[in-house]
Amino acid sequence: MFKKSRRKIVASILSILVLLLFGTFCVIYLASYAEMTNENRRLLEQYVDTYPLRGMADAGNWEDSRAKDDRVDPHSKPPLLELSTFYSVLMSKDGQVLKVDTADRSTFDEEALASLAGEIVESGRSRGREKNLIYQMADKGDYVLVAFLDNTMMLESASTLISYTLIFGGAALVLLFFLARYLADRIVSPLEESYQRQKQFVSDAGHELKTPVAVVNANLELLSREIGENPWLSNIQYENERMSALIIQLLELARAENVTPPMETLDLSRLVCGETLPFETVAYENGLALLSGIAENVFVQGNSVQLKQLTSILLDNAIRHSDRGKEVFLSLKAEKNHAVLSVVNDGEAIPPEDRKRLFERFYRTDTARTGEGRHYGLGLAIAKAIVSAHKGSIDVQCHDGKVEFTARLPLLKSV
Repeated sequence: MFKKSRRKIVASILSILVLLLFGTFCVIYLASYAEMTNENRRLLEQYVDTYPLRGMADAGNWEDSRAKDDRVDPHSKPPLLELSTFYSVLMSKDGQVLKVDTADRSTFDEEALASLAGEIVESGRSRGREKNLIYQMADKGDYVLVAFLDNTMMLESASTLISYTLIFGGAALVLLFFLARYLADRIVSPLEESYQRQKQFVSDAGHELKTPVAVVNANLELLSREIGENPWLSNIQYENERMSALIIQLLELARAENVTPPMETLDLSRLVCGETLPFETVAYENGLALLSGIAENVFVQGNSVQLKQLTSILLDNAIRHSDRGKEVFLSLKAEKNHAVLSVVNDGEAIPPEDRKRLFERFYRTDTARTGEGRHYGLGLAIAKAIVSAHKGSIDVQCHDGKVEFTARLPLLKSV
Protein backbone atom coordinates (compact mmCIF):
# COMPACT_ATOMS: atom_id res chain seq x y z
CA MET A 1 0.00 0.00 0.00
CA PHE A 2 2.68 2.48 1.01
CA LYS A 3 4.95 1.43 -1.87
CA LYS A 4 2.15 2.31 -4.27
CA SER A 5 1.65 5.63 -2.48
CA ARG A 6 5.37 6.38 -2.75
CA ARG A 7 5.33 5.62 -6.48
CA LYS A 8 2.32 7.88 -7.01
CA ILE A 9 3.93 10.73 -5.06
CA VAL A 10 7.23 10.34 -6.94
CA ALA A 11 5.36 10.29 -10.27
CA SER A 12 3.34 13.39 -9.32
CA ILE A 13 6.37 15.38 -8.15
CA LEU A 14 8.44 14.35 -11.17
CA SER A 15 5.62 15.22 -13.56
CA ILE A 16 5.28 18.72 -12.12
CA LEU A 17 9.02 19.34 -12.05
CA VAL A 18 9.55 17.95 -15.56
CA LEU A 19 6.77 20.15 -16.92
CA LEU A 20 8.29 23.21 -15.23
CA LEU A 21 11.78 22.33 -16.46
CA PHE A 22 10.63 21.55 -19.99
CA GLY A 23 8.53 24.72 -20.11
CA THR A 24 11.47 26.83 -18.89
CA PHE A 25 13.84 25.33 -21.46
CA CYS A 26 11.31 25.82 -24.25
CA VAL A 27 10.76 29.46 -23.33
CA ILE A 28 14.53 30.09 -23.14
CA TYR A 29 15.20 28.35 -26.46
CA LEU A 30 12.30 29.94 -28.35
CA ALA A 31 13.10 33.39 -26.95
CA SER A 32 16.78 33.03 -27.86
CA TYR A 33 15.98 31.69 -31.34
CA ALA A 34 13.48 34.47 -32.00
CA GLU A 35 15.93 37.11 -30.76
CA MET A 36 18.76 35.78 -32.95
CA THR A 37 16.45 35.53 -35.98
CA ASN A 38 15.20 39.10 -35.51
CA GLU A 39 18.75 40.36 -35.03
CA ASN A 40 19.88 38.68 -38.27
CA ARG A 41 16.95 40.17 -40.15
CA ARG A 42 17.80 43.62 -38.81
CA LEU A 43 21.40 43.16 -39.95
CA LEU A 44 20.23 42.07 -43.38
CA GLU A 45 17.95 45.11 -43.62
CA GLN A 46 20.85 47.40 -42.70
CA TYR A 47 23.02 45.70 -45.30
CA VAL A 48 20.35 46.20 -47.99
CA ASP A 49 19.70 49.82 -46.98
CA THR A 50 23.41 50.72 -47.11
CA TYR A 51 24.12 48.88 -50.37
CA PRO A 52 24.61 51.61 -53.07
CA LEU A 53 25.67 51.18 -56.64
CA ARG A 54 26.53 54.22 -58.65
CA GLY A 55 25.45 54.16 -62.34
CA MET A 56 27.35 52.57 -65.18
CA ALA A 57 30.94 53.44 -65.97
CA ASP A 58 30.26 52.17 -69.45
CA ALA A 59 27.60 50.05 -71.10
CA GLY A 60 27.10 46.73 -69.36
CA ASN A 61 29.79 47.34 -66.70
CA TRP A 62 28.62 48.03 -63.18
CA GLU A 63 30.93 49.49 -60.59
CA ASP A 64 30.50 48.76 -56.94
CA SER A 65 30.92 52.11 -55.26
CA ARG A 66 30.07 51.31 -51.65
CA ALA A 67 33.54 52.37 -50.57
CA LYS A 68 33.26 55.60 -52.60
CA ASP A 69 29.76 56.58 -51.54
CA ASP A 70 29.86 59.62 -49.27
CA ARG A 71 26.69 58.44 -47.50
CA VAL A 72 28.32 55.35 -46.06
CA ASP A 73 30.86 55.75 -43.30
CA PRO A 74 32.66 52.41 -42.63
CA HIS A 75 33.36 53.46 -39.06
CA SER A 76 29.64 54.07 -38.42
CA LYS A 77 28.59 50.47 -39.22
CA PRO A 78 27.58 48.28 -36.26
CA PRO A 79 30.21 45.70 -35.27
CA LEU A 80 27.79 42.80 -35.93
CA LEU A 81 27.31 44.08 -39.47
CA GLU A 82 31.06 43.92 -40.05
CA LEU A 83 31.35 40.43 -38.51
CA SER A 84 28.42 38.89 -40.40
CA THR A 85 28.79 37.12 -43.76
CA PHE A 86 26.68 38.58 -46.57
CA TYR A 87 26.21 37.51 -50.19
CA SER A 88 24.54 39.61 -52.85
CA VAL A 89 23.25 39.19 -56.36
CA LEU A 90 22.40 42.15 -58.58
CA MET A 91 19.92 41.56 -61.38
CA SER A 92 18.60 43.80 -64.11
CA LYS A 93 14.90 44.41 -64.60
CA ASP A 94 14.83 41.86 -67.41
CA GLY A 95 16.32 39.13 -65.19
CA GLN A 96 19.99 39.27 -66.23
CA VAL A 97 22.63 38.73 -63.55
CA LEU A 98 24.75 41.85 -63.27
CA LYS A 99 26.99 41.06 -60.33
CA VAL A 100 27.47 38.31 -57.74
CA ASP A 101 29.34 38.95 -54.50
CA THR A 102 30.36 35.79 -52.60
CA ALA A 103 32.24 37.73 -49.90
CA ASP A 104 35.37 35.75 -50.82
CA ARG A 105 33.84 32.61 -49.28
CA SER A 106 33.80 29.20 -50.91
CA THR A 107 30.64 28.07 -49.14
CA PHE A 108 28.42 29.17 -52.03
CA ASP A 109 29.67 29.66 -55.58
CA GLU A 110 28.45 32.43 -57.88
CA GLU A 111 26.39 30.11 -60.07
CA ALA A 112 24.47 28.69 -57.11
CA LEU A 113 23.78 32.14 -55.68
CA ALA A 114 22.69 33.49 -59.09
CA SER A 115 20.33 30.53 -59.60
CA LEU A 116 18.85 30.96 -56.12
CA ALA A 117 18.41 34.70 -56.67
CA GLY A 118 16.62 34.06 -59.98
CA GLU A 119 14.15 31.73 -58.26
CA ILE A 120 13.51 34.33 -55.55
CA VAL A 121 12.89 37.11 -58.11
CA GLU A 122 10.50 34.87 -60.06
CA SER A 123 8.60 33.93 -56.89
CA GLY A 124 8.16 37.58 -55.94
CA ARG A 125 8.90 36.94 -52.26
CA SER A 126 10.64 39.91 -50.70
CA ARG A 127 12.09 37.99 -47.78
CA GLY A 128 12.39 34.46 -46.44
CA ARG A 129 14.79 31.61 -45.81
CA GLU A 130 16.50 29.06 -48.04
CA LYS A 131 18.68 26.36 -46.48
CA ASN A 132 21.16 28.16 -44.20
CA LEU A 133 20.51 31.55 -45.79
CA ILE A 134 18.01 34.24 -45.01
CA TYR A 135 17.36 36.60 -47.88
CA GLN A 136 15.80 39.95 -48.69
CA MET A 137 14.97 41.35 -52.12
CA ALA A 138 14.93 45.10 -52.75
CA ASP A 139 14.27 47.26 -55.79
CA LYS A 140 17.16 49.72 -56.08
CA GLY A 141 15.77 51.55 -59.08
CA ASP A 142 18.11 50.57 -61.90
CA TYR A 143 18.53 47.01 -60.60
CA VAL A 144 17.14 44.44 -58.19
CA LEU A 145 19.25 43.47 -55.19
CA VAL A 146 18.91 40.02 -53.64
CA ALA A 147 20.96 39.99 -50.43
CA PHE A 148 21.72 36.90 -48.37
CA LEU A 149 22.93 36.50 -44.78
CA ASP A 150 24.68 33.27 -43.85
CA ASN A 151 22.61 31.84 -40.99
CA THR A 152 24.93 28.91 -40.28
CA MET A 153 26.38 30.35 -37.07
CA MET A 154 22.95 30.98 -35.62
CA LEU A 155 21.77 27.45 -36.43
CA GLU A 156 24.93 25.98 -34.93
CA SER A 157 24.43 28.11 -31.82
CA ALA A 158 20.84 26.87 -31.57
CA SER A 159 22.00 23.27 -32.01
CA THR A 160 24.64 23.75 -29.30
CA LEU A 161 22.02 25.26 -27.01
CA ILE A 162 19.74 22.25 -27.53
CA SER A 163 22.60 19.81 -26.89
CA TYR A 164 23.58 21.49 -23.64
CA THR A 165 19.92 21.75 -22.68
CA LEU A 166 19.44 17.99 -23.18
CA ILE A 167 22.60 17.20 -21.20
CA PHE A 168 21.65 19.53 -18.38
CA GLY A 169 18.02 18.38 -18.51
CA GLY A 170 19.05 14.72 -18.25
CA ALA A 171 21.28 15.43 -15.27
CA ALA A 172 18.54 17.55 -13.71
CA LEU A 173 15.98 14.74 -14.16
CA VAL A 174 18.24 12.31 -12.31
CA LEU A 175 18.64 14.78 -9.45
CA LEU A 176 14.90 15.52 -9.47
CA PHE A 177 14.13 11.79 -9.29
CA PHE A 178 16.18 11.39 -6.11
CA LEU A 179 14.67 14.61 -4.75
CA ALA A 180 11.17 13.27 -5.46
CA ARG A 181 12.00 9.97 -3.72
CA TYR A 182 13.33 11.85 -0.70
CA LEU A 183 10.19 14.01 -0.51
CA ALA A 184 7.96 10.95 -0.95
CA ASP A 185 9.74 9.19 1.92
CA ARG A 186 9.35 12.27 4.12
CA ILE A 187 5.62 12.44 3.29
CA VAL A 188 4.81 8.74 3.64
CA SER A 189 7.06 7.80 6.59
CA PRO A 190 4.85 9.36 9.32
CA LEU A 191 1.76 7.69 7.83
CA GLU A 192 3.51 4.34 7.59
CA GLU A 193 4.78 4.62 11.15
CA SER A 194 1.29 5.49 12.41
CA TYR A 195 -0.20 2.57 10.47
CA GLN A 196 2.38 0.14 11.90
CA ARG A 197 1.65 1.37 15.43
CA GLN A 198 -2.05 0.88 14.80
CA LYS A 199 -1.51 -2.70 13.60
CA GLN A 200 0.71 -3.41 16.59
CA PHE A 201 -1.95 -2.01 18.93
CA VAL A 202 -4.62 -4.27 17.41
CA SER A 203 -2.37 -7.29 17.88
CA ASP A 204 -1.36 -6.36 21.44
CA ALA A 205 -4.92 -5.49 22.47
CA GLY A 206 -6.22 -8.78 21.13
CA HIS A 207 -3.66 -10.81 23.08
CA GLU A 208 -4.11 -8.79 26.28
CA LEU A 209 -7.90 -9.13 26.22
CA LYS A 210 -7.91 -12.90 25.82
CA THR A 211 -7.00 -13.55 29.45
CA PRO A 212 -9.66 -11.36 31.17
CA VAL A 213 -12.36 -12.66 28.80
CA ALA A 214 -11.39 -16.25 29.63
CA VAL A 215 -11.45 -15.44 33.37
CA VAL A 216 -14.90 -13.83 33.10
CA ASN A 217 -16.20 -16.86 31.20
CA ALA A 218 -14.85 -19.26 33.85
CA ASN A 219 -16.43 -17.25 36.68
CA LEU A 220 -19.74 -17.18 34.83
CA GLU A 221 -19.79 -20.96 34.61
CA LEU A 222 -19.09 -21.25 38.35
CA LEU A 223 -21.84 -18.76 39.23
CA SER A 224 -24.30 -20.54 36.91
CA ARG A 225 -23.69 -23.81 38.78
CA GLU A 226 -24.29 -22.16 42.16
CA ILE A 227 -27.31 -19.92 41.50
CA GLY A 228 -28.77 -21.53 38.38
CA GLU A 229 -30.42 -19.66 35.54
CA ASN A 230 -30.31 -15.89 35.97
CA PRO A 231 -31.15 -13.15 33.43
CA TRP A 232 -28.25 -11.00 34.60
CA LEU A 233 -25.79 -13.82 34.16
CA SER A 234 -27.28 -14.51 30.71
CA ASN A 235 -26.66 -10.88 29.70
CA ILE A 236 -23.07 -11.07 30.94
CA GLN A 237 -22.59 -14.36 29.09
CA TYR A 238 -23.94 -12.86 25.85
CA GLU A 239 -21.71 -9.79 26.02
CA ASN A 240 -18.72 -11.91 26.97
CA GLU A 241 -19.26 -14.09 23.90
CA ARG A 242 -19.48 -10.98 21.74
CA MET A 243 -16.23 -9.72 23.22
CA SER A 244 -14.60 -13.09 22.61
CA ALA A 245 -15.74 -13.04 18.95
CA LEU A 246 -14.31 -9.53 18.52
CA ILE A 247 -10.97 -10.57 20.01
CA ILE A 248 -10.78 -13.57 17.68
CA GLN A 249 -11.38 -11.30 14.67
CA LEU A 250 -8.77 -8.82 15.90
CA LEU A 251 -6.20 -11.58 16.24
CA GLU A 252 -7.08 -12.95 12.80
CA LEU A 253 -6.63 -9.48 11.30
CA ALA A 254 -3.30 -8.98 13.08
CA ARG A 255 -2.12 -12.40 11.93
CA ALA A 256 -3.17 -11.74 8.33
CA GLU A 257 -1.42 -8.35 8.25
CA ASN A 258 1.76 -9.03 10.21
CA VAL A 259 2.60 -12.70 9.69
CA THR A 260 3.73 -14.07 6.34
CA PRO A 261 1.82 -17.34 5.99
CA PRO A 262 3.49 -20.52 4.69
CA MET A 263 2.68 -20.95 1.01
CA GLU A 264 2.13 -24.14 -0.96
CA THR A 265 0.69 -25.23 -4.28
CA LEU A 266 -3.09 -25.46 -3.88
CA ASP A 267 -5.97 -26.66 -6.02
CA LEU A 268 -8.13 -23.61 -5.43
CA SER A 269 -11.05 -25.26 -7.21
CA ARG A 270 -11.30 -28.07 -4.63
CA LEU A 271 -10.65 -25.71 -1.74
CA VAL A 272 -13.42 -23.27 -2.73
CA CYS A 273 -15.83 -26.11 -3.51
CA GLY A 274 -15.27 -27.66 -0.07
CA GLU A 275 -15.71 -24.31 1.70
CA THR A 276 -18.93 -23.54 -0.23
CA LEU A 277 -20.84 -26.69 0.78
CA PRO A 278 -21.49 -25.74 4.45
CA PHE A 279 -22.89 -22.36 3.37
CA GLU A 280 -25.66 -23.97 1.31
CA THR A 281 -27.48 -24.79 4.56
CA VAL A 282 -26.84 -21.28 5.92
CA ALA A 283 -28.21 -19.74 2.72
CA TYR A 284 -31.30 -22.00 2.84
CA GLU A 285 -32.02 -20.96 6.44
CA ASN A 286 -31.92 -17.34 5.28
CA GLY A 287 -34.34 -17.98 2.44
CA LEU A 288 -31.66 -17.88 -0.25
CA ALA A 289 -30.35 -20.18 -2.95
CA LEU A 290 -26.57 -20.59 -3.14
CA LEU A 291 -25.41 -21.35 -6.68
CA SER A 292 -21.86 -21.87 -7.84
CA GLY A 293 -19.81 -22.15 -11.00
CA ILE A 294 -16.33 -23.40 -10.16
CA ALA A 295 -13.83 -24.12 -12.94
CA GLU A 296 -11.63 -27.15 -12.45
CA ASN A 297 -7.84 -27.22 -12.08
CA VAL A 298 -7.34 -23.65 -10.94
CA PHE A 299 -4.04 -23.74 -9.06
CA VAL A 300 -2.43 -21.00 -6.96
CA GLN A 301 0.49 -20.59 -4.60
CA GLY A 302 -1.12 -19.83 -1.27
CA ASN A 303 -2.07 -20.65 2.28
CA SER A 304 -5.03 -23.02 2.56
CA VAL A 305 -6.25 -21.71 5.93
CA GLN A 306 -6.33 -18.10 4.77
CA LEU A 307 -7.91 -18.87 1.40
CA LYS A 308 -10.67 -20.88 3.12
CA GLN A 309 -11.21 -17.93 5.40
CA LEU A 310 -11.34 -15.58 2.40
CA THR A 311 -14.05 -17.72 0.76
CA SER A 312 -16.10 -17.94 3.94
CA ILE A 313 -15.87 -14.17 4.56
CA LEU A 314 -17.15 -13.36 1.07
CA LEU A 315 -19.97 -15.92 1.28
CA ASP A 316 -21.00 -14.87 4.80
CA ASN A 317 -21.01 -11.21 3.74
CA ALA A 318 -23.14 -11.96 0.65
CA ILE A 319 -25.68 -14.06 2.58
CA ARG A 320 -26.08 -11.50 5.35
CA HIS A 321 -26.67 -8.60 2.96
CA SER A 322 -28.75 -10.36 0.30
CA ASP A 323 -32.50 -9.90 -0.12
CA ARG A 324 -34.58 -12.90 1.01
CA GLY A 325 -35.99 -15.05 -1.76
CA LYS A 326 -33.07 -14.27 -4.05
CA GLU A 327 -29.83 -16.09 -4.80
CA VAL A 328 -26.13 -15.85 -4.12
CA PHE A 329 -23.79 -16.89 -6.90
CA LEU A 330 -20.15 -17.89 -6.39
CA SER A 331 -17.80 -18.37 -9.32
CA LEU A 332 -14.15 -19.32 -9.74
CA LYS A 333 -12.33 -19.14 -13.05
CA ALA A 334 -8.88 -18.67 -14.56
CA GLU A 335 -8.59 -15.37 -16.38
CA LYS A 336 -5.28 -14.52 -18.08
CA ASN A 337 -2.72 -14.58 -15.26
CA HIS A 338 -5.18 -14.58 -12.35
CA ALA A 339 -7.54 -16.87 -10.52
CA VAL A 340 -10.74 -14.86 -10.15
CA LEU A 341 -13.04 -15.62 -7.19
CA SER A 342 -16.33 -13.75 -7.42
CA VAL A 343 -19.39 -13.68 -5.13
CA VAL A 344 -22.57 -11.93 -6.33
CA ASN A 345 -25.71 -11.23 -4.32
CA ASP A 346 -28.91 -9.25 -4.86
CA GLY A 347 -29.02 -6.11 -2.77
CA GLU A 348 -28.99 -2.35 -2.65
CA ALA A 349 -26.16 -0.63 -4.45
CA ILE A 350 -23.34 0.54 -2.22
CA PRO A 351 -22.68 4.29 -2.62
CA PRO A 352 -19.34 5.10 -4.31
CA GLU A 353 -18.06 6.95 -1.22
CA ASP A 354 -18.69 3.82 0.88
CA ARG A 355 -17.01 1.47 -1.62
CA LYS A 356 -13.70 3.27 -1.14
CA ARG A 357 -13.78 2.62 2.63
CA LEU A 358 -15.49 -0.77 2.66
CA PHE A 359 -12.26 -2.68 3.29
CA GLU A 360 -11.17 -0.47 6.21
CA ARG A 361 -11.24 -1.80 9.76
CA PHE A 362 -14.51 -1.41 11.69
CA TYR A 363 -16.14 0.38 8.76
CA ARG A 364 -19.80 -0.42 8.17
CA THR A 365 -22.16 1.18 5.68
CA ASP A 366 -24.97 1.02 8.26
CA THR A 367 -23.51 2.54 11.44
CA ALA A 368 -26.75 1.97 13.35
CA ARG A 369 -26.19 -1.80 13.18
CA THR A 370 -22.62 -1.86 14.48
CA GLY A 371 -21.92 -5.13 16.29
CA GLU A 372 -25.14 -6.81 15.20
CA GLY A 373 -24.80 -10.56 14.79
CA ARG A 374 -21.26 -10.45 16.18
CA HIS A 375 -20.00 -8.69 13.08
CA TYR A 376 -17.83 -5.65 13.69
CA GLY A 377 -16.72 -4.53 10.25
CA LEU A 378 -13.51 -6.57 10.34
CA GLY A 379 -14.40 -9.34 7.88
CA LEU A 380 -13.66 -7.43 4.69
CA ALA A 381 -10.53 -5.91 6.25
CA ILE A 382 -9.32 -9.46 6.95
CA ALA A 383 -10.21 -10.47 3.38
CA LYS A 384 -8.17 -7.58 1.98
CA ALA A 385 -5.21 -8.46 4.22
CA ILE A 386 -5.36 -12.09 3.02
CA VAL A 387 -5.50 -11.06 -0.64
CA SER A 388 -2.62 -8.60 -0.16
CA ALA A 389 -0.53 -11.33 1.51
CA HIS A 390 -1.10 -13.42 -1.65
CA LYS A 391 -0.10 -10.45 -3.87
CA GLY A 392 -3.59 -10.12 -5.29
CA SER A 393 -6.38 -7.55 -5.29
CA ILE A 394 -10.00 -7.30 -4.19
CA ASP A 395 -12.73 -4.86 -5.18
CA VAL A 396 -16.49 -4.40 -5.18
CA GLN A 397 -18.81 -3.48 -8.06
CA CYS A 398 -22.53 -2.69 -8.12
CA HIS A 399 -24.61 -3.18 -11.27
CA ASP A 400 -28.21 -4.07 -12.17
CA GLY A 401 -29.34 -4.44 -8.55
CA LYS A 402 -26.45 -6.78 -7.70
CA VAL A 403 -23.36 -6.42 -5.52
CA GLU A 404 -20.23 -8.27 -6.63
CA PHE A 405 -17.06 -8.83 -4.63
CA THR A 406 -14.12 -10.02 -6.75
CA ALA A 407 -10.77 -11.31 -5.49
CA ARG A 408 -7.92 -11.81 -7.98
CA LEU A 409 -4.95 -14.03 -7.07
CA PRO A 410 -1.84 -14.80 -9.16
CA LEU A 411 -2.48 -17.94 -11.17
CA LEU A 412 -0.03 -20.84 -10.99
CA LYS A 413 0.26 -21.99 -14.61
CA SER A 414 2.62 -24.95 -14.34
CA VAL A 415 1.82 -27.62 -11.76
